[in-house]
Amino acid sequence: MSVPYTVRVAEDPADREACFAVRKEVFVVEQGVPQDIEYDAHDAGAVHVLAVREDGVPLGTGRLLTGGAAAARTGGDPAVGSLGRLAVARRARGLGVGAALVRAIEDAARSRGLTVVDLHAQTHALGFYERLGYEAYGPEFPDAGIPHRSMRRTL
Repeated sequence: MSVPYTVRVAEDPADREACFAVRKEVFVVEQGVPQDIEYDAHDAGAVHVLAVREDGVPLGTGRLLTGGAAAARTGGDPAVGSLGRLAVARRARGLGVGAALVRAIEDAARSRGLTVVDLHAQTHALGFYERLGYEAYGPEFPDAGIPHRSMRRTL
C-alpha cells in the first residue's frame, strides 16, 4: 500500500506541534517514556523534520541537534550532528517514512556543514539504521528504561 506523503523541515509552530504530537503518540503513549523527559531544552534549537500525508495528517518526525546541544551525545566534535527523537506513527510504519526522515535529517546536517551523524538507537531498531548505513559502536545502555546503542554514519 502506498500513501503519498512529503517530508519537510518543520519551520512554523503548527509543524512543530505536529512533531511533538507524533512523539507523544509513539514515545509517551506506546513506549511509556515519561512525558517530562521526552521533551527537553534542546527542542527549541533543534532542526525538526516532519512527514505528513497529503491530507495533512502527521506520520513521523525526527530532530537534528548541532553544536553544543549535540556535543554531549557525540563526543564534542563540532562536525558531528545528533539525530534523535525519530518516531513514526503506527499507521505509517512500513511505508518508508522512517528512512525518508533519516535522509531529510542527513540533508539538514550536510547543509549545515556537518560530515557525520550520530544517534542513540533503540536496540530493536539497529537493523533499520544499519540498512541506512549506520554502524553501531560502544556498549548497550539504557535510556528512559529502553536498551540503546550508539550508532554513527559518515555523510
